[in-house]
Amino acid sequence: MQGKDLTGIHIEGHIKIYDPLSQEVFINKRNAIHYENMSIALAQTMANSTKGGTVYQMAFGNGGTAVDPTGIITYLTPNSSGSNASLYNQTYAKVVDGQSSNNADPTRNYLETRHVTGTNYTDLFVTCLLDYGEPSGQQAFDNSTSTNDTFVFDELGLVSYNPNGTGLLLTHVIFNPVQKSLNRLIQIDYTVRIQSLTGLAGV
Repeated sequence: MQGKDLTGIHIEGHIKIYDPLSQEVFINKRNAIHYENMSIALAQTMANSTKGGTVYQMAFGNGGTAVDPTGIITYLTPNSSGSNASLYNQTYAKVVDGQSSNNADPTRNYLETRHVTGTNYTDLFVTCLLDYGEPSGQQAFDNSTSTNDTFVFDELGLVSYNPNGTGLLLTHVIFNPVQKSLNRLIQIDYTVRIQSLTGLAGV
């Protein structure tokens, strides 16, 4: 009888949200992985399934926190269970699949894999730029007094491709509210590390 390979894999993610011109960093933290949906997406991708599975969109929302009158922020728990999981309140999404015809700017919104020979992990690097004019309907300046404004983001996640509608939520991260307005660029660099449980290396 053949022995079982019990090594297994571990997936973790990290996001950096910043202004690419000033290099001011707004958010720098780890995220939650939705392991059920990630396992489905990985299997679909490896099977070259017509059902999808590849990372397709970065979704943004404003429902991840609650701020009381004194300014104390309460962070909700990331949605990382249930196959129908989603952001708490998605208000925007952008295609980051550089091979998709729906990606209007694949030179600044794309996916790539990064691997160093001899290591037991590979990174999926996702970068997304919210340009001055997007999303449509944003305020002119980053001086909103309300954290409930549509484009004051406090949550985001990676979503897989699905030809029949909304894909699976693969990751979810909740953070301090960050306003997207006409006067600022915001770039998100999102790294998802897939690695062996033997010799873990943090991202």
